[in-house]
Amino acid sequence: DVDKILNHQENLLKCNNCSDMVGSPIVGNPIQSKIILIGQAPGVREGELQRPFAWTAGKNLFKWFSSIGVDEEEFRKNVYMSAVCRCYPGKNISGSGDRVPSDLEIKKCSKWLNYELKALNPNLIIPVGKLAISQFVNFEKLNDVVGKKIKYKKKLIDSDLVCLPHPSGLSTWYKKEPGKFLLTKALCLIEKNKNWKSIIRK
Repeated sequence: DVDKILNHQENLLKCNNCSDMVGSPIVGNPIQSKIILIGQAPGVREGELQRPFAWTAGKNLFKWFSSIGVDEEEFRKNVYMSAVCRCYPGKNISGSGDRVPSDLEIKKCSKWLNYELKALNPNLIIPVGKLAISQFVNFEKLNDVVGKKIKYKKKLIDSDLVCLPHPSGLSTWYKKEPGKFLLTKALCLIEKNKNWKSIIRK
């Protein structure tokens, strides 16, 4: 129930297990939902604004979801927003883009996501970007997984997995073929999900 999720998030917000992470944990709305969206890690602006997908990548992401009937406000109210790592990892050494969390950081942070998957028992899991997708399925390139409905079964979870590319402004994958077509296909699969249909504003 929502109280358990609230309690979980309160504990998560106190977490400081990873010394190389720059920001403090970011969480979405504490809701009971059958749909969970999983990002990579917050960016620098998410820390300032204290919510997931709050900046450029978020604008692209919510544009995609608006095209299948759910605007940002409805999405945040109805879809549980999670991530592989909950804190901003800092900039890449090269200075362009954000640092990819280390394997150890991913492992330490996995208990939070595992709890959410167990508590929510989602009917639809939407991992966004390669790092998030790789927590659920082995693949070589985005072309292999985006645009397909994948059955995900683990322990008590039996869910549909629909993978999306990362909506970063730096990415060109979803702006050219076959990425454009595969993204459209993935969004169509999300739109057909019964839980998604229930949150479309009539």
